[in-house]
Amino acid sequence: VQLQASGGGLVQAGGSLRLSCAASGMTFSRYAMYWYRQAPGNQREFVAEITMGGGTNYADSVKGRFTISRDFAVNTVYLQMNKLKPEDTAVYYCKATYYKSSGGSIDYWGQGTQVTVSS
Repeated sequence: VQLQASGGGLVQAGGSLRLSCAASGMTFSRYAMYWYRQAPGNQREFVAEITMGGGTNYADSVKGRFTISRDFAVNTVYLQMNKLKPEDTAVYYCKATYYKSSGGSIDYWGQGTQVTVSS
């Protein structure tokens, strides 16, 4: 399994970015997909989730500003980030989770992509 994240960069506060995470080596439709982020000195934190069925969940800090989506045709998950704030500055990671029918799960992580929001 490989997850290739891209789309990070430097943006001014109030601006927008769209992150992409291209998946390969897996049956994309069988995985829940996530975005996490990690700011310097902080633990990695949950940002957004999209389930196999398309249901979504968001961290309170990004609700109403970020939108997660997935395109099964190109095996890619996206994170549209609007109204960016300096506190959104972090390395953003995508994760794929396979939930076993017998219980338990398997996680795969992509490399991070840096998002920097200037004030």
